[in-house]
Amino acid sequence: MKKSFLLLVVFLLAGVAGWSQQKAVTTANYDLAARFSPKKVGKMVFSTSVSPKWFKNSDKFWYSYQTAQGTSYYIADPATGSKKELFDNVKLAAQLTEIVKDPFDAQNIPITNLKLVDDKKFTFEIKSSVDVEVKDDKTGKPKKEKKIHGFEYDIATGALTEVKDYKAFKPYPRWGSVSPDKKYVVFSRDYNLYCMDMANFEKARKNEDDTTIVETQLTKEGTRDFGFGNGNDDIYATAKEKKKRVSAYILWSPDSKNFAFIRSDESKVKDLWVIDILAQPRPKLESYKYQMPGEAEAPVRHLFIFDIEGKKYKSIKTASFKDQELRIHSTPVLQKNMSDDINSNTWLGTENKFYITRISRDLKRVDICSVNIAEDSCRTLIKERMNTYVETRPLKIINGGKELIHWSERTGWAQLYLYDENGNLKNAVTTGDFHVDDIEAVDPVQRVVYFTANGKEKSEDPYFAHHYRVNFDGSNLKLLNAGDFNHDAISSDNGRYFVDNYSRVDVAPKSSLYDNTGRKIMDLEATDLSRLFAAGYKFPERFKVKAGDGITDLYGVIYRPFDFDSTKLYPIIEYVYPGPQTEAVNSSWTRSMDRVDRLAQFGFIVVTVGNRGGHPARSKWYHNYGYGNLRDYGLEDKKIVVEQLAAKYPYININKVGITGHSGGGFMSTAAILVYPDFFKVAVSCSGNHENNIYNRWWSEQHHGVQETVSEKNDTTFKYSIDKNSEIAKNLKGHLLLVTGDIDNNVHPGNTLRMVNALIRANKRFDMLIMPGQRHAYGDMTEYYFWKMGDYFSKHLIGDCREDVEIPQMNNN
Repeated sequence: MKKSFLLLVVFLLAGVAGWSQQKAVTTANYDLAARFSPKKVGKMVFSTSVSPKWFKNSDKFWYSYQTAQGTSYYIADPATGSKKELFDNVKLAAQLTEIVKDPFDAQNIPITNLKLVDDKKFTFEIKSSVDVEVKDDKTGKPKKEKKIHGFEYDIATGALTEVKDYKAFKPYPRWGSVSPDKKYVVFSRDYNLYCMDMANFEKARKNEDDTTIVETQLTKEGTRDFGFGNGNDDIYATAKEKKKRVSAYILWSPDSKNFAFIRSDESKVKDLWVIDILAQPRPKLESYKYQMPGEAEAPVRHLFIFDIEGKKYKSIKTASFKDQELRIHSTPVLQKNMSDDINSNTWLGTENKFYITRISRDLKRVDICSVNIAEDSCRTLIKERMNTYVETRPLKIINGGKELIHWSERTGWAQLYLYDENGNLKNAVTTGDFHVDDIEAVDPVQRVVYFTANGKEKSEDPYFAHHYRVNFDGSNLKLLNAGDFNHDAISSDNGRYFVDNYSRVDVAPKSSLYDNTGRKIMDLEATDLSRLFAAGYKFPERFKVKAGDGITDLYGVIYRPFDFDSTKLYPIIEYVYPGPQTEAVNSSWTRSMDRVDRLAQFGFIVVTVGNRGGHPARSKWYHNYGYGNLRDYGLEDKKIVVEQLAAKYPYININKVGITGHSGGGFMSTAAILVYPDFFKVAVSCSGNHENNIYNRWWSEQHHGVQETVSEKNDTTFKYSIDKNSEIAKNLKGHLLLVTGDIDNNVHPGNTLRMVNALIRANKRFDMLIMPGQRHAYGDMTEYYFWKMGDYFSKHLIGDCREDVEIPQMNNN
């Protein structure tokens, strides 16, 4: 026994001695952090995925792909298993040089607005360096602009033709919702609906101020608080600005005779404000409707159907829950007679029937309903109930709604279910302890559904997505894109083929083409990271640890400095986002490095890891773990992960732990340094929703919960209560930097300022940075923010803040 004890002491002393031999990092490496700025990385890494643009009348597709040799364009034919370059870039450069009279070469051909026309030819533009005088469409006065040359390229013959008297391409205005038969264009102005025909829409495409445009007003009763459509909410807008056309958000019937829309009565919803201090010549007040958690003043949704030929509308009775939400299901398939710059959305269904989702305010009850346009009410088909909250995905219909495929988490795992048209369950399409994320395509003839799922391959990271097929009756479930990677499958509309973009944080992205049996047809592209590696880049490392319960597996990524020295002792920083709708952990390789790889270059170990209550791509239990405890639920896991990593890696300094995050991550990082003030020593928290009682109702009430109470008089009320960061401001011991944009209309600056108030009243020292003129993201001040974050962590974790280093100018980093 004594011998065993002595051996244990020896081992412990050896461990302490080993730890003490690690030399602490004392110098922040600003030069290495500067080497991997977004702009510089953008000159070393180009395309990382293939985005197929499918032909309308065949299974072919085309795509562009950029490398260090320039941009190439390809046509791929799944039927023959071949791809070919659309252009001979050397030949094309010579032809364009001869026509345009500007010099081009194969690596530098400035093609813009490349479009496939009738599956037979491509059109594109080239901007010349020559100034020409043209007539301004709006003013009619002459003006100077660079000459635009238009070209047509015949796919079959390879013939290049310049379009004579070419006028630069102008996309159709996005405010126009075009009927499937291209007869009507509906839009909104000053909260009412209007329409015009395509001929007048063409005029508007050329000049929206054309006074000869003929339009018809469809509604007259719309107001800002109860609009049929949208309008200009700017209280400083001129009369002309208020009359501008804007999108109406409608969904057409397939036969173009009707459209459906939701009209929201927001007359009781209170306003919120931000002040744009950079507006000229005077600071400007911005006002917008914003319901906060627990507030009684909620919007009331009304469903309408509009008969476009009869110019009349009717309301559909949908009331079931107080303060309910309504969503109309749409179909994403682009009409084949439409160009891709036309906004045309149709409802999911037939010319006589469509589908809606009805959601209770507490999200514990969700109904899938059908609406027959000949009737004045909806019919409930499927009911979902949950004690936390019900989530939804788009419905799929088969043969005009004779059958429905519905997504549900009713078993604790997201799965697919087949129903008949009356809402009777026929069978489960998928079953098991894995998460179906979404339906990608449906083949009604072969009765096969294609879908994306997580966690089905038990030997892999459960966050890795794969593409599958399964028969409607649940038989013959098959994995279609095997491989221990995160996969992003992009299916053709008919589901016959898909492009698979796949990678991991430690594997460069590749793209391949598959058919719907899982047969790989060909490899398409592989991202070239050679120049990044030549600059010193190194892949991060994936890891798996246990959560605070000792049972749940957590998955994360550890990022080290590219000049990493295992004999040194490094501070550690966690980059966090608590969820519940996502986590901060990358599954695929990305060149977006600022919060992770690049931050590590100062001389830190940077870690991202999930937490119970995080990502929805796991079980419903995992996803809803934080329900009712939205401030603290993920903090224990963040702490225990660092402890486990420090026990494993002697180069991690457990006494110098930082934490940072944006939005929900800003909220979480501040909570962490206040709940565990002796563990987390430094926090940089930006745009955090520190007081979720003043964040928006929808996110806060869903993920934390709201209590619905019905009185004896049948009056329904909602009660919301949540722990706030400001309530524990007195706990602060370490260094805290709070950052916010002053016109953030997502997470209002009041969240940060209330936190500031609490810290001041608790007599706590802290730091603060206001980003003038910035909303929730920091726009052209993002690079400035990065260096301030780097300064702060370097100063307080390394002890070497090089404030003499000039911050690169905005947009020039």
